[in-house]
Amino acid sequence: MRVLPQDIATPADARGMNMVHVPGGMFRMGSNNHYPEEAPAHRVTVDGFWMDATPVTNRQFRAFVEATGHVTLAEIAPDPRDYPGALPHMLRPGSLMFNPPTHVVNLRDWSQWWTFKFGATWRRPYGPTSSIKGLDEHPVVHVAYRDAEAYAAWVGRSLPTEAEWEFAAKGGLEDAEFAWGDELTPGGKHMANTWQGAFPIENTKEDGWARTSPVRSYPANAYGLHDMIGNVWEWTSDFWSTKHQGDAPKACCVPQNPRGGPESASLDPRQPEIRIPRKVLKGGSHLCAPNYCRRYRPAARHAEPIDTSTSHVGFRCVVRELSRTTDVE
Repeated sequence: MRVLPQDIATPADARGMNMVHVPGGMFRMGSNNHYPEEAPAHRVTVDGFWMDATPVTNRQFRAFVEATGHVTLAEIAPDPRDYPGALPHMLRPGSLMFNPPTHVVNLRDWSQWWTFKFGATWRRPYGPTSSIKGLDEHPVVHVAYRDAEAYAAWVGRSLPTEAEWEFAAKGGLEDAEFAWGDELTPGGKHMANTWQGAFPIENTKEDGWARTSPVRSYPANAYGLHDMIGNVWEWTSDFWSTKHQGDAPKACCVPQNPRGGPESASLDPRQPEIRIPRKVLKGGSHLCAPNYCRRYRPAARHAEPIDTSTSHVGFRCVVRELSRTTDVE
């Protein structure tokens, strides 16, 4: 039994709907050289799939909202039963927004540059008096996991697994540090929207952007995918785990299409009273900087509670190949 090339189903809308084909294969997932949650590096195999060439944009998300009436989590007041001990005045609609400080801060205290902003939503990314006018081709932000999942369902797609996302980001460069090679800025050229300067107080904007950028502002990787690194973090469908599984002892035992850890293990041990699962984010964002968050690499990963939206998290979708096996004499 084997799959013949002509038997691979191509999504009817793939080419006309901003999707590119990712062939699948075996690769080394994770890294032993950076943050502990990326280790150990291990071999996995993923089947081929189609992926959005860019993160979902404000223009695309607006079409979804207008067609369905979807209300994002940031536009709904939190239920006090989900947040025991929360101050009543904080239980209002809003989202986390990056707010750069004007003085030197402790880099261990993220609350120095993140603010829960009432009225911040995908429509008003910088607060209640802002808008997305002129930002149609920027990635949609302030979307929680359920918002990304709802959009994916509407377009007949899915959110990628962590393994699919990482394989796609590498673009076939198995051992390269970055999605484009081994240098962050080859020949002085910026390959992704990241932070230049001393985060979070100095942004020199050498790449031209203080926050998000239009989704095709930087070169695509070898698969034709834009913004797999930087601009916005992207949701995946996998639950968070604090480390990867070990490498398989033999090639026959390499996991195929692996998924993340169990939901129970994804809960934040620092907040046992709040049982909100966390999913894996990939890709880094425009806030990743050499002095703080060197997560502008395919292997990098981050935990995000599913009820949380921020000004630097977006998403893209995939369609997995449908195939049939064919007897060959």
